[in-house]
Amino acid sequence: MAHPGSASNPGWLTDIELAEARRRLPMLYVEALPVRTDGVGLVTEVGILLRATPLGEITRSLVSGRVRYGETVRDALFRHLENDLGPMAFPLLPPQPVPFTVAEYFPIPGVSPFFDDRQHAVSLAFVVPVTGTCEPRQDALEVTWMPPEEAASDSLAAEMEGGRGTLVRLALASVGALR
Repeated sequence: MAHPGSASNPGWLTDIELAEARRRLPMLYVEALPVRTDGVGLVTEVGILLRATPLGEITRSLVSGRVRYGETVRDALFRHLENDLGPMAFPLLPPQPVPFTVAEYFPIPGVSPFFDDRQHAVSLAFVVPVTGTCEPRQDALEVTWMPPEEAASDSLAAEMEGGRGTLVRLALASVGALR
């Protein structure tokens, strides 16, 4: 196994290198709202993650993670979907995924609807149908499947970190799932 930051894995940063980069550069992320669809492609359910933060707080979130140096956006999206939902989720990714929006997270509240106290981050956000079984891994504790109306509710938005409730509403609006 390659040591983080080693020559055999130059796309990985050590914790110190990551902290330094976050102080100087916007970081590129992908985020995905997993959905289940019916036979004609309409969204019937939305998957929201229950996640534990490094401080032990429980929060709701989306599939999310950094794009590595030399990694395609599609590969990063697939990697994070598998990391958070498990290898049997079977996401349906097109050859060239197109984000429904670009979300900018700032370390200063109020600059945009999105906030991340660690960094300035630019996130390409996608709606991704999944067809398999989702078994959360890593820091994702569970995936809660709910109707689009519940996913877009104020009560769920209040449980989500960094303004991601707004991102969920934008995602659902982009696929016509808000009525």
